[in-house]
Formats: sequence, structure tokens, C-alpha cells
Amino acid sequence: MQHALDHTMTALADPTRRAILQKLAKGEARVTALAAPFDMSLNAVSKHIKILERANLVRRRREGREHILSYNPKPLDAASSWIDKQRAAWSSRLDTLERLLAAEDEQKKGKKR
Repeated sequence: MQHALDHTMTALADPTRRAILQKLAKGEARVTALAAPFDMSLNAVSKHIKILERANLVRRRREGREHILSYNPKPLDAASSWIDKQRAAWSSRLDTLERLLAAEDEQKKGKKR
């Protein structure tokens, strides 16, 4: 699980890869069509796509000589779950800290009277 999460986070860390995912979320696309709007070589876009494939966010199939890519959102579900767990843990810790600080403030107020 952690290894897959690392790949997902790495893939999402780059704006080009996020842009590719946004395009694929609208439907399948050929690699050449995905690469066209980017100001980089087809080889550079292919490297970004390989990182997305390693994270299992993109699936590839071939039709003759064409490579067709599609979006796979499942790894995002795992990342979202991890983020939700982290948020809950930190929220709990911060709530505890807030209660302790409030109690300390009340204690200080009581000593001043």
C-alpha cells in the first residue's frame, strides 16, 4: 500500500502530469493528442505518462500503431483515504492541544484572582 501511495503522490506532484490526468478524465486519448498542447517533446511527455502508468493512474492499450490512454481513478481513492486518516489524526491532536491550552488559561486566570 505505501509503495503504491508513494507512486501516486509522486505522479500528482507535477503540474504536467496533473494536466494529463485532467484531459484523460474527460475520455480516452492518443498519446500524440495528449502531447500536442505541451511545449515539450513527445519523448518528454512519454516520460510523464510512464510515471502516471507506474502509479496505475493511466492505462494504455494499442490500436495498431496508436497508443490509447485512459484514466484510472482508483489510486486516488487510496490517496484520499490516507489523507482523510491523517487529517483525522491531526485534528484529534489539535483538539486535545486546544483543550489543554484552554485549561491552562483557566488555571492561570484562577491564580490571578
